[in-house]
Amino acid sequence: MVSLNLVHVLVFFRNFYFLFLCVFCFYYYFTSSPPSAVFIFGDSLVDVGNNNYITTLARANLPPNGIDFPQGPTGRFCNGRTVADLLVESFGLSYPLPYLDPNNKGSMILKGVNFASAAAGILDSTGYDYIGRIPMNQQLQWAANTKSQIVQLVGEAQTEAIFANALFSVTMGSNDYINNYLIKGSSTSSSYNPQQYQDLLISTFSQQLTTLYNLGARKVVVTAVGPLGCIPSQLVLQLSVNGECVPFINGYVQGFNAALKSLLQQLTSTLPGATFVYANAYDMVQSFINNPANYGFTTVNEGCCGRGPYNGLVPCIPGASVCPNRRLYFFWDPFHPTEAANIMLSNAFLSGGTDVIEPVNIQQLVAM
Repeated sequence: MVSLNLVHVLVFFRNFYFLFLCVFCFYYYFTSSPPSAVFIFGDSLVDVGNNNYITTLARANLPPNGIDFPQGPTGRFCNGRTVADLLVESFGLSYPLPYLDPNNKGSMILKGVNFASAAAGILDSTGYDYIGRIPMNQQLQWAANTKSQIVQLVGEAQTEAIFANALFSVTMGSNDYINNYLIKGSSTSSSYNPQQYQDLLISTFSQQLTTLYNLGARKVVVTAVGPLGCIPSQLVLQLSVNGECVPFINGYVQGFNAALKSLLQQLTSTLPGATFVYANAYDMVQSFINNPANYGFTTVNEGCCGRGPYNGLVPCIPGASVCPNRRLYFFWDPFHPTEAANIMLSNAFLSGGTDVIEPVNIQQLVAM
């Protein structure tokens, strides 16, 4: 009887061991599997220096920008790391270099490239007030050039495999409002009502994301536009009372995001093998602003770095005032989040639920 009980105990522990091993392997697979490469498209929220190489008013390669970044002011519009930087770090990869960086060549491009450009938008005309910028259409042409270079390095079949397993991140749309439609005297605002303009953006973006798919992208994360009516620059321009968000601007953004979410669902269902993920930055940022203490923030309607009301009138340039504790501020400057805010956003996108990113989070996406 004792011998029989011992056998039962041994069988139990054997089964428990295999169950534990399966759970561990499942966890490791879904949390540690890195993408083959990371390709980043977007605007100043994820630009890491492309605008350093063009004639433009939109640059961040001077302090106080980069005050908390190990390499200093590289061109990031932040005190430290961007959301894209943090996501790349989570997979143990090096930051993709800017496409225009002279060092971005040879084997460097096999792990990804950053095509993002400050002031860029979905429309080619967006950002004209900053002179130089690289819009989404040009970024896609750069991606096509990069793919041709990779084919020369590793061949057609391996290149297709790299692209199919790579993570593609797209952060576009903010400038199409704040540096186009909302500019006083803008030709787009005189030519389109808000619904027509939204339709124009979505139809153009649909073509661009389809082009990305045709280049070989299969795992694509598209970040929603945040509540632009709450950024310090708009609080100044729209004469906000007591730093309150501007409702009509947020209304534009909510309409765009709803249409974007539907577009991504449509692309996923119609483009074989593709998954387009909607990263709900709007609701997350709005939650930070509505309940700052819950996230460790004390100031959510003023930039840490800048000048003028809400530090929203003058960007973060040499000589601008800088807050002593960046961790307590959501906004770094008139437009962009601090590294502290970016950490929260990236963590949510990486492993959050469908309330912040859907249909899957980024860990699940890269493991597919």
